[in-house]
Amino acid sequence: MSRTTTRSRSTSAAPHGRTPSRRRAHLAAVAVAVAGAACLATAVVAVPASAADGTAPTARADAAAPDFYTPPAQLPAGNGALIRTEPLKLGLSLPGLDGKTLPGTATRLMYKSTDAGGAPVAVTGAYIEPSAAWKGTGPRPLVALASGTMGQGDQCAPSKALENPLSLGADSISVGYENLAVYRILSTGAAVVVTDYAGLGTPDRIHTYVNRVDEGHALLDAARAARAVPGASVTAASRVGLYGYSQGGGASASAAELQSSYAPDVPVVGTYAGAPPADLTATMKGIDGSALAGALAWSINGFAQSDPELKPIVEARTNDAGKKALADASTMCVGDAIFGFGFAKSTKWTADGRSLAEIIATEPRLQAVLDKQRIGTLKPTGPVRLATGIQDDIVPHGQARQLAVDWCRKGAKVSYEAVSLPNLGDKLLTNHLVPLITDQGAAISWITDRLEGKPALSNCWSMPVQP
Repeated sequence: MSRTTTRSRSTSAAPHGRTPSRRRAHLAAVAVAVAGAACLATAVVAVPASAADGTAPTARADAAAPDFYTPPAQLPAGNGALIRTEPLKLGLSLPGLDGKTLPGTATRLMYKSTDAGGAPVAVTGAYIEPSAAWKGTGPRPLVALASGTMGQGDQCAPSKALENPLSLGADSISVGYENLAVYRILSTGAAVVVTDYAGLGTPDRIHTYVNRVDEGHALLDAARAARAVPGASVTAASRVGLYGYSQGGGASASAAELQSSYAPDVPVVGTYAGAPPADLTATMKGIDGSALAGALAWSINGFAQSDPELKPIVEARTNDAGKKALADASTMCVGDAIFGFGFAKSTKWTADGRSLAEIIATEPRLQAVLDKQRIGTLKPTGPVRLATGIQDDIVPHGQARQLAVDWCRKGAKVSYEAVSLPNLGDKLLTNHLVPLITDQGAAISWITDRLEGKPALSNCWSMPVQP
């Protein structure tokens, strides 16, 4: 299914009273802030986009997407099967003394996955073969990395951010803030595969933001696809670690839960889930009115476009400002959303002035969608390190801690890390961002130990006294 841009973002996405040139200047000014703030995963649920229901995706910012990202008409049958590959030039790399490029050699890839509705979907991403040698036992291991929030426009895909770490266009800004984690993992000698998620990068459907099944499947299938990349040293026997923070933390947590039923051939030995949005009802309240309130629109776009039964509810419950926000946000990356919708409240988008949380509480169909997205109802495969900042007010600390409790009750081996920091500013993203940075080194060390075959300890016994 083709997708065509029907409007110009330079006019429709620009705030009232600001010219495109002034908007470009402001976007450049927030570039540094975006590099940190972009790691956000949010609140409202997205359900799988259907290629068969006949609904047209929302207009996107990048109608002229590179040919590589356009899926073929027919997809292979096997989940994780490679569809195509091409060399990917990393935006940050150095020549090594031994002739190898540091930190490694990257390949852009497209592979087949299955969405939450059971339909085949083409997903893009990137595989990086590290220059560093693996010094542990067994074949070179693999880390499947799920990115934090990048946006909903196809130009925001993580694989594109590896090529262009800072993309500052006329009316869009995208920052590859996950590249630091990727490079740090590569330095251990482990290979890395990054998923773009369903619909992010590919112009055939909208990105199904924070949909746990779509994200979990895409991450597990990326691990499968990595084995078939030409020149890859990882094999079916390679130990696999799952890694993600925020939206990525929800994706890695979901993948750990789904592995036993969906991808038992992927030998997951450990999962890092940082600030996972396990309970979207609770997370929605954190994101509303925050610096990245525009992410609410990404979630709404996902389910309103893909489920014909829900779209009339969204149409009836949003006012003209809300409808415009949904359309504009569908083409945005994180920087754009911070600038365009920072600290917006959903009460300004609804027909009756109630918040989205209040509306969902009175709409059983919407609440059922959120409940279906709950992470913590299944036991994850292998040990898990779950980290959450105790001051996190965007992906609330309480619901992330509850995920650790839920998993412990199911007999999972959980290493729970409550990151204790002072309150760094309400709704500014700082309480959500700083734990990502401060915990990253420990998280990578933990996942490396699992890849080396070292046993993991559980502190489930301490949950009653943990903050």
